[in-house]
Amino acid sequence: MMNIEKIREDIQKRKGETLHFCFRGSRGQVDDFQGVITDTFRGVFLVHSFSDNRVKSYSYSDVLIENLVFEDIDS
Repeated sequence: MMNIEKIREDIQKRKGETLHFCFRGSRGQVDDFQGVITDTFRGVFLVHSFSDNRVKSYSYSDVLIENLVFEDIDS
């Protein structure tokens, strides 16, 4: 069973790794990109997106409710 604390720990361990991200936003919006987790805070974490060279912030609850999914590049 996933909870916010386990998600936070997993994301902190993967800080600096290049990953594949897929964010499902409102109204069917999908943002599919490769990037790296650059920083973690209590409520959010930052991802540098290589596709548009921007830093995006996500909450740990985005991962919990599966709006944001990430995996290794070669998966």
